[in-house]
Amino acid sequence: MNKKYYLYLLLILLLSSCKEEIPFELTLPNHFSAPLIPLDNKLRESRINLGKMLFFDPLLSKDSTVSCASCHIPRYAFSDTVALSRGVNGELGKRNSPSLLNIAYAPKLFRDGGVNTLEHQVISPIENPSEMNFELKAVANRLAQNKNYQRMSQKAYQRDFSTYVLVRALAAFERTLISGNSRYDLFFYKKERNAITEAEKRGMALFFDKKTQCSTCHSGVFFTNFNYENNGLYTKYEDIGRAGITMRQEDKALFKVPSLRNVWLTAPYMHDGSLPNLESVIAHYNTGGKAHPSKSELVRPLNLSNSEQSDLVAFLKTLTEIKLTNSK
Repeated sequence: MNKKYYLYLLLILLLSSCKEEIPFELTLPNHFSAPLIPLDNKLRESRINLGKMLFFDPLLSKDSTVSCASCHIPRYAFSDTVALSRGVNGELGKRNSPSLLNIAYAPKLFRDGGVNTLEHQVISPIENPSEMNFELKAVANRLAQNKNYQRMSQKAYQRDFSTYVLVRALAAFERTLISGNSRYDLFFYKKERNAITEAEKRGMALFFDKKTQCSTCHSGVFFTNFNYENNGLYTKYEDIGRAGITMRQEDKALFKVPSLRNVWLTAPYMHDGSLPNLESVIAHYNTGGKAHPSKSELVRPLNLSNSEQSDLVAFLKTLTEIKLTNSK
């Protein structure tokens, strides 16, 4: 009887050790829907932990000096503080580093929408000569020599560390970067009427008014329609934007409409980081921008007073997360 009992106990332990890890449940604001998660990369705590370690590891770059967090700094809403970030050997990037918060909801990635999934997005900064400048397989081979990464890889994906694990773990971590707890959310969704000031309320009214039409492009819960627009920043653009992906003339100098959540933390602004602060952004739109064949019809002179411009800036600051999470 004792022998049978111990054999039965051993079987239970073996089955328990093989049991799939319990899915990780994202903590979402009530006004957020659940993001789509790929079936081959369901969220697990072990995968998120592995991805977070990779995100902050400079070993992903060829000279071991640049990590994902070098250009996507947690305390700045996972964006950078300079117009163009520098990669290995001080190489200057081509576009301003956008915030990664709520990136799980973006239907396409990058400012030109050139990538469809976070798993595929991971490849570009690693292999880009101006960023990490490292071949993806070489990165995986380097990290596979690390016993800790091997242990975490087995726990997360039940396989040795590889490119398969690398791209999925980073994507899993990035999908946890959720932001929906700002003073605006307290005011609008939770009806806390004292959450924003009178000036901020005036700015909100302007933002959603037909006079400015800000909310036509910066719409919905994420303050973006995820479309591509030209806002008259230049008469001639060195960067052809969306046209580099579609090869269509009508997409020349179009860039993805960015989310305005946490926008106060993500200066400087525009695809090239050419506008240093929110005041300069509002001033640009107030002028109506420069003439360009692709410029949106919505971008036109607004004739806002100085006080109205100040109120708009005040409102945009209310979109800042009260407490950012998932920082190192």
